[in-house]
Amino acid sequence: MSKQLAEFIGTFTLVLIGCGSAVIAGGDIGLTGISFAFGLALIAMAYGIGPVSGCHINPAVSLGMVVAGRMQMPLALSYIAAQVAGAVVAALVLMVIASGQADYSVAENGLGQNGWGAGYLGEYTLAAAFLFELVATFLFMVVILGATGAGAPASLAGLAIGLSLVAIHLVGINVTGVSVNPARSIGPALFAGGHAISQVWLFIVAPILGAAAAGALFKTGLLDAPEA
Repeated sequence: MSKQLAEFIGTFTLVLIGCGSAVIAGGDIGLTGISFAFGLALIAMAYGIGPVSGCHINPAVSLGMVVAGRMQMPLALSYIAAQVAGAVVAALVLMVIASGQADYSVAENGLGQNGWGAGYLGEYTLAAAFLFELVATFLFMVVILGATGAGAPASLAGLAIGLSLVAIHLVGINVTGVSVNPARSIGPALFAGGHAISQVWLFIVAPILGAAAAGALFKTGLLDAPEA
């Protein structure tokens, strides 16, 4: 169970630090700071638990690995269970910490949940939100598969993947809050309720489709490193 425990801890860290940066420190660090919080948390976990589990900490990534032929489905399902559990526990811990401030309420301040439409950040449409999450997850998965593939410098994989997540957040926070990770969306949504729950389907479906498309592309061999 060491792989699953690593995935639990990694996803817990990503959600607590990433969403926590928005909920607790967002007014001080802004969107740029939040973007770096997500990316730096991923970089830290890539080197901390990467040697144990590969540091997927994202159900879409695990499924993308299956499609790419780099992982078997039974193991991926156990990863996904651990990832969702880690995200839920992290959201609960964040809610308890944030509630230590007298004027905090989940209903008004949220938990860094994802969303779209009227009242949510840039108020982008459903279509725009779906397209962003689909394309962003595809590109994120391309970086992951490329950076961890044969011939890539393994020592730099975590840095490349984490910085790509920073870049995605810099562009997309105003669109959806940026998910590209179903577990990251499910955890906060369970406690935020309301629109977060009714809209969470998009942050499950779009990232999975995007990651699967990237996995399928790598499965064809079109993006294999050329022989010297």
